[in-house]
Amino acid sequence: MKPTIRTFSEHGRRWLGLGLLLASLGGCSSLLFYPEPGQPFTPEKAKLAYRDVTLTAADGTRLHGWWLPAKDGVEVKGTVLHLHGNGGNLAWHLGASWWLPEQGYQVLLLDYRGYGLSQGKPSLPAVYQDIDAAMGWLQQAPEVAGKPLVLLGQSLGGALAIHYLGEHPEQRRRFQALVFDGVPASYREVGQFALSTSWLLWAFQVPLSWLVPDGDSAIRSIDQLNTPPKLFFHSIDDPIVPLVNGLQLYQAAPPPRVLQLTRGGHVQTFADPTWRQVMLRFLDDPEHFNGLRRLAEVPNYPDEKSQ
Repeated sequence: MKPTIRTFSEHGRRWLGLGLLLASLGGCSSLLFYPEPGQPFTPEKAKLAYRDVTLTAADGTRLHGWWLPAKDGVEVKGTVLHLHGNGGNLAWHLGASWWLPEQGYQVLLLDYRGYGLSQGKPSLPAVYQDIDAAMGWLQQAPEVAGKPLVLLGQSLGGALAIHYLGEHPEQRRRFQALVFDGVPASYREVGQFALSTSWLLWAFQVPLSWLVPDGDSAIRSIDQLNTPPKLFFHSIDDPIVPLVNGLQLYQAAPPPRVLQLTRGGHVQTFADPTWRQVMLRFLDDPEHFNGLRRLAEVPNYPDEKSQ
């Protein structure tokens, strides 16, 4: 069975609006994180081989992740580091990467501190230690050696990755390709958008949105990612990170870069096999891929056969 994808879009605007209101006594980076502890299911539910991995951040925080090996009998093409969005935990985001092992890509899916079975409480800048721990684990894993390394960063996970890679060029050089899905250019602007959709909070959208920390937003670091090639997915229907926000990030990114417009909800991209094929084609030749430039090239949405 295909695993369920639960995203920030299911609860995000309610949480963010309430969070901003309650935070009116003082803003902090915890407004960006909505972790769910525990482990509701494992990849076995999707009939996937996996193993639990334990990572330790520089400050001693123990982190949990899943390693999904390439399917038996399939040639290993590379390794994908999957950094998920800000709601739930890795189980609810498995839907974005469960399909990769069958295509020859092994996956490390990480839960940030405070998410799932990981210890601690998520905050900035501490969470960057979690990404650093994942990079360290990949450096030591024998299965990864000699294979291309790919980043899949979704929503907040993509924004965290952009800031981290901007600060760590030596880590950026390890990647052959970067894939971003529904990534916000500005945390603050997304917060203001969420508030603007609520009749109760609309009048307070500007003062409350300023409680959202914006110094680490992706738009401030993306210009440093001149390599490797970057593929940006963004849905024109996205109700959480509006398209105009995603376009700002793409436009600020240095080449090589590709923008792939999609349809559907926030980070629901890989529920559609069309976009899985687009990512695979990009990974086959990141330097020269130019995407499906017209939505007319895509089957009518939604495609009943894929539901």
